[in-house]
Formats: sequence, C-alpha cells, structure tokens
Amino acid sequence: LLLGCELTASTKSYTFQVDEEDDSDHILALSVVCLTDGAKDECNVVEVVGRNHENQEIAVPVANLKLSCQPLLSLDNFKLQPPVTFRLAAGSGPVHLTGWHRIIHREDVSLEDDDLSEEDEEELPPIKPAKK
Repeated sequence: LLLGCELTASTKSYTFQVDEEDDSDHILALSVVCLTDGAKDECNVVEVVGRNHENQEIAVPVANLKLSCQPLLSLDNFKLQPPVTFRLAAGSGPVHLTGWHRIIHREDVSLEDDDLSEEDEEELPPIKPAKK
C-alpha cells in the first residue's frame, strides 16, 4: 500500500498507526521527502517520532530540506514500525512524504514455515546404520 502525507505550517505532524488488535506485522518504509509548491527558501526539518525499546518517546531528524540547495531527499525505503509520527520541527513546508506500507499476516508466515519444513523432511536421505 502506498503512503503519502504533507506537513505544513498549519498541519505540523502526521501519525501513522495500526489497529492494536490487528495480529499482522506492519512495516512502514519512507522513500522520499521533498518540498512542494509554495515552499520558502528556509530550512525545513522533518523528524520521526517513535518509541525505543524502553517505550520512551524519541525524536530523530531524518531530513533537512532547503529549496535553494536540497529540495528533495531519497531515504531508500527507511523502514519504521508503527505507530510513528512525522513532525515538521522547523520551517513552514509544505513538505511531502511518500513511502509504502507492507502488511505481513502471521498465519501466512506460519503456513509458509510448515510448507518449508515438510519439504525439508522429504529431501533428507534415510538414516543408514553405521558400518563396523
């Protein structure tokens, strides 16, 4: 699934989250962050806000864009685990973020694992007694 959002002076943050009762694994990959029409020649800093392994909120800047020198940044599918918030920490934007959202259903993974283990069992040669 494709993801897209825009951060502006009036909408400084966007949160991507999934249903807590969803039993699937979710991966959010950020591809491109770019300034769009109407952007001023000022520094626009985009942060990713998430939680660390101790469940503490952390904010990490991922892009510093300026119209005259770096209006676009490719993040090469920077992978994140939802929930995650994108925040315009400095500047007035507009900054557009694009990426993709992948859903991995756990029952699909377990079925694949079962299929692999059956194949592995079939490929093993029979056990022969040791020679004396």
